[in-house]
Amino acid sequence: MANSNDRTTGNIPVHTAEVHVRWSDFDRFGHLNNAAYIELAQEARNIFALEEFIGRGHEVPAVFIRRLDASYMSPILPDTSTVLVETRVTRVGRTSFTTSQSIIDRHGTVACVIECVQIAVDLKTAAPRAITTNELKVLSRAAGTDVTDAADPGKEVGEE
Repeated sequence: MANSNDRTTGNIPVHTAEVHVRWSDFDRFGHLNNAAYIELAQEARNIFALEEFIGRGHEVPAVFIRRLDASYMSPILPDTSTVLVETRVTRVGRTSFTTSQSIIDRHGTVACVIECVQIAVDLKTAAPRAITTNELKVLSRAAGTDVTDAADPGKEVGEE
């Protein structure tokens, strides 16, 4: 990681992180391998968790990935040594939350968008658990929503 920060686009806060690509991330066709995009997004989610949770005095919640969807828009070529990953929290539910991540090459081109549903889990049982009040505050802040909107277990943040 070279740098990270927060900014806002519209009403949704955006966490940004610069993530270095490795020589081994490129395939024989001269572009970033499809699996490397997933690893770059994971690295940025880890940076997000450290800065948004640890940085605010909270533990990083244990989560499992429920679903991951990658939309490849443009290849990343070897002239890019660092990508910018913009992470947004787009939904917060009772036991899960969703992030949307844009991976941007050195030319400012969005190369891939990754949607990731993460489930809060109890590590002793590996079973889903409710998102705690502190986790809800951090995630709601990152989603640009009022915490009270997400407090209703029957309502997902962003639902009308």
